[in-house]
Amino acid sequence: MTINEQVRAIGEAFVHGLRRILAKKLYGLYIYGAAAFPEDVPTGDIDFHVILTDPLAKDERSRLYELHDSLARDFPPLGVDMDGYYILLADARSASPPQSQMWQRAIDESWALYRQHVRAGRVIVLHGPDPKEIYPTATWPEIEQALERELQYVEDHLDQYPHYCILQLCRLIYSHETRDVVVSKAQASDWAGDAFPEWKRHIELARKSYARQATPEDTEFMLTEIRAFLKFAHTQIENARQRWRQQGAAADADKP
Repeated sequence: MTINEQVRAIGEAFVHGLRRILAKKLYGLYIYGAAAFPEDVPTGDIDFHVILTDPLAKDERSRLYELHDSLARDFPPLGVDMDGYYILLADARSASPPQSQMWQRAIDESWALYRQHVRAGRVIVLHGPDPKEIYPTATWPEIEQALERELQYVEDHLDQYPHYCILQLCRLIYSHETRDVVVSKAQASDWAGDAFPEWKRHIELARKSYARQATPEDTEFMLTEIRAFLKFAHTQIENARQRWRQQGAAADADKP
């Protein structure tokens, strides 16, 4: 079974369970992130938003926890790594990062990035209307703030997930260089491997690890090199920011 087929199978089981538990409270179910890109490549998890018309009741939360346990049991390994938010429809229509109705009421700090992915069509609609009717367009300041939080997450998890951090840094460099955030880690790492051949080995090992094929030696190499790659990424991101600022200043100077 391909990755895309696995995602579809989990999605069908997920939406069936949500309809059973939530009934009319379920407004939409959308999968985004790597699973919604056309490349059939390994993905570390399944990103989702469940849109609710009303807040969850205590018994509904309990039943949803049981649903996620069943997905983890029946669809390993992706079913174990369901990474998403249960959010109210009113919050989903806002530009402010929404608070989840599950899992310690986490805040979706990457909200601006996810909105852009969804509005660009990088989404699997499993239930509900066209998500463009819900998700507002993000401004660049909102996007840049979300990218800064993504960079902070990388810095905080270098030793835990070096493969993820390398691929995410590729995406962060690409997004600052191009101001295009609708890109998968696979696409961004392809671009970075060509743009920065001196880091090609690091990127290839990170992708190998994402496919669960890395050796202990590969992991040790990434752990040894990850801080050097982070320093390089910081330099590239700051250079890109300066270029965009200069272009903005030049454009303002040309205005009558």
